[in-house]
Amino acid sequence: MVDVLRKQLSMDFDEAVKHVEKTISEEGFSILFTKSINDMMKKLGLADYPRYTIILACATELAKMALDVSKDVGNLFPCSFAVYEDEGKRFVSHVSIMKIAAAVGLAPRDQMASVIDKTGEKVHKAWDRF
Repeated sequence: MVDVLRKQLSMDFDEAVKHVEKTISEEGFSILFTKSINDMMKKLGLADYPRYTIILACATELAKMALDVSKDVGNLFPCSFAVYEDEGKRFVSHVSIMKIAAAVGLAPRDQMASVIDKTGEKVHKAWDRF
């Protein structure tokens, strides 16, 4: 089963984005890209849309493990974390791309088990610090 990790953060929005970036970096993820989605929303005339930022990250050794199982897993790379506002509160969320890969048939579930476990350990070390 693929579940969404979601946690409310008790800090302002910009601080939350920096905190998530710093924490996942300290757990061995390389930050590839951080992008506010709000600029795109403004193009739709939604200047007051609640803040939403995506942080794309990669843990190289985990990416290699997944690609060694199936090159198709790369279609889901990189891992993403979202920081967003909803009803005046700030949240961080994450979904395991490794679990998704197995669930949608991009890689055999049994061969992805160790990748899922190692990825989960690394993500949860960061998650516990959010």
